[in-house]
Amino acid sequence: MSFSSILSPLGKLNRRNIMLFLALLGPGIITANVDNDAGGITTYSLAGAQFGMSLLWMMLPTTVALVVVQEMCARMGAVTGKGLSDLIRESFGVKITFYVMIALLLTNLGNTVSEFAGIAASMELFGVSKYISVPLGAVAVWLLIVKGSYRIVEKVFLVACVVYVAYPVAAVMSGPDWGEVLHASVVPDMHVTPSSVTMMIGVIGTTIAPWMQFYQQASVVEKGITKEDYAFSRLDVIVGCIMAIVVAFFIVVACAATIFKAGVKIDTAADAAMALTPLVGEYATGLFAVGLFNASIFAACVLPLSTAYYICEGMGWELGVDKDFREAPQFFWLFTLIIAVSAGVILWPEAPLIAIMYISQVVNGAVLPFVLIFMLRLINDKRLMGDYVNGPVFNVIAWGTVVIVLALTLVMTLDILHPGFIALLMGR
Repeated sequence: MSFSSILSPLGKLNRRNIMLFLALLGPGIITANVDNDAGGITTYSLAGAQFGMSLLWMMLPTTVALVVVQEMCARMGAVTGKGLSDLIRESFGVKITFYVMIALLLTNLGNTVSEFAGIAASMELFGVSKYISVPLGAVAVWLLIVKGSYRIVEKVFLVACVVYVAYPVAAVMSGPDWGEVLHASVVPDMHVTPSSVTMMIGVIGTTIAPWMQFYQQASVVEKGITKEDYAFSRLDVIVGCIMAIVVAFFIVVACAATIFKAGVKIDTAADAAMALTPLVGEYATGLFAVGLFNASIFAACVLPLSTAYYICEGMGWELGVDKDFREAPQFFWLFTLIIAVSAGVILWPEAPLIAIMYISQVVNGAVLPFVLIFMLRLINDKRLMGDYVNGPVFNVIAWGTVVIVLALTLVMTLDILHPGFIALLMGR
């Protein structure tokens, strides 16, 4: 599989191929856009509010890294017909699989808690108490997945992706200097501080998360995509990754053009939405709040679903949205338990939310490099992938991505465990 083959379907645009692409549309766009969840929106909002336009240059290399990682796992799903957990268990053994599953379960549980926190915060901006919004959100999420079919769930998720247009609109309303935006997007800011390094690591960490690889591959398998029609599914991955980064880009621009220039201090995405009212107007605040709610409830569906997917794959249990409780009891009980626990934590007045989020980041940082290494070993296995192994150029990009992510996640984890590590590393 050569790097140049990624865009090969673009040379064969006709009515039949366009219809085939639309039929295969879904897994790539959904997976990438869910990554713009409550935690992601908060990270991008803080990046713009605290550092202005200075981190916009990161978006292009981050897009390349995201495309490389997600394309590989989607390709494995199409060629092998198996999920990533299945392949890890078969190639590396049950013991390693078990430890990876436990780590990912803890990480996703913490992330799902933050999604319900996003639901609560966004609805409070409209005057709705969390004791109403969180239970209703949990019930809606549960009913969609448990009672819906894969086709219905996928259509709902694709509609949710469209709502992210709220952020580009909010960015345009903020009236940025587009010349400054263009310059910051292509020219790296060389003024590096410990806090900016921490934020850079956070941006990359929130863009490439371990759950994404497992969910992407499981979705490709459940949709029945095979290697014969995978070229069009690959475009789905690329389009999804570009959409996700574009949304992140405009969140940074909106906050940089308003909150950063006004010198307002914020801590969350909800703070960012409120701060926009005196600076831009209530419509921008409303758009930001709607985007946060959409992202939070969207991710509150997908994160528990991805957890149920990869644990059931790893343990060899029945799974799939198209099944019911009798056919796949472990799959649906896992999903239900994660929803109930996460929503319950938000409703607990003294919940240690900051501690939960920190722990999930530490585990996320520790697990991601291992997941990427597993993926690269699997996708370069000729017996498993045949002619669909990585080509030389693609391997250079992929391994380069792994090295960078490994180094950054290691630094991020050490700084969380030992605050001030980055400052010490930079001699400040």
